Amino acid sequence: MVDITHKSNTLRQALAEAKIVVGSEDTIAAIKNGTVPKGDVFEMSRAAGLLGIKKTPELLPDCHPLPIEHAKVNYSIEGLTITISVFIKTIYKTGVEVEAMHGASVVALNIYDMLKPIDKQVHIGEIKLVEKRGGKSTFKKNYLDRPDIKAHVVVCSDMVAAGQKEDKAGKAVISALEKSNVTIDEYALINDEKSAIESAVEKAKVQNANLLIFTGGTGLSKRDITPDTLRPLLDKEIPGIEEAIRSYGQNRMPYAMVSRSVAGSIGGMLVLAIPGSTNGARESMDAIFPEVLHVFGVLKGKRH
Repeated sequence: MVDITHKSNTLRQALAEAKIVVGSEDTIAAIKNGTVPKGDVFEMSRAAGLLGIKKTPELLPDCHPLPIEHAKVNYSIEGLTITISVFIKTIYKTGVEVEAMHGASVVALNIYDMLKPIDKQVHIGEIKLVEKRGGKSTFKKNYLDRPDIKAHVVVCSDMVAAGQKEDKAGKAVISALEKSNVTIDEYALINDEKSAIESAVEKAKVQNANLLIFTGGTGLSKRDITPDTLRPLLDKEIPGIEEAIRSYGQNRMPYAMVSRSVAGSIGGMLVLAIPGSTNGARESMDAIFPEVLHVFGVLKGKRH
């Protein structure tokens, strides 16, 4: 199965349709009048469809088990054609379009099974996905509609700056930025010193950087001063980004709650301070990128 552990939960929904074509108006009349020998066609088929939706991952090996938080089966009749609509909603890491199509298929098959004793011409027609929403495909236009973004990546670590330790966190940040088509204009290794952090901010401003990311110095030791230095420099804080980083990390290890990640803006520049551990930096980037790039449109006055 595809690894989806790096994804975040979003509202997912899908609408699928299937069509059943019957052989005569008598069949339609029997459905409406409730005289089909096997019982109430629509209600029994609706129940079968709901079971099909829930059992999708049991039958399709690459489908992830997921919570089905809302499912609805509707019918419409036009001439000799019955249209089945299956709508599903959930909040999860992956979409529900396969579940919706599987549910529509099962409803159609159950209707066929119930009608075949009285109508030898009944057959299943088109089954299709009508619409899906949620995840990156829905929201990517909000962060792709932007000018080129230039970033400064600054590693705050006494040991890394002194050459006593290899930098992996900064490289993880750069890798994530490159996947989002962000240009790296500056990559610096500095000591955990207030003056060094302030100088990095000034350099980013002078060079008109759009994005400034500090990794390291967000913990609780005496030398961890990155958040304390940055907060007074921010024009506006963006606590939702900080919350997203910590929530994502907390779902993966129990100590993310003690990180003091920072997010805010200085003019039109987005400033982030994230953990200095390799996993902490990588997971922080996974938590908010590329969606956080939507900020640049907002900073320029665009609506959410």
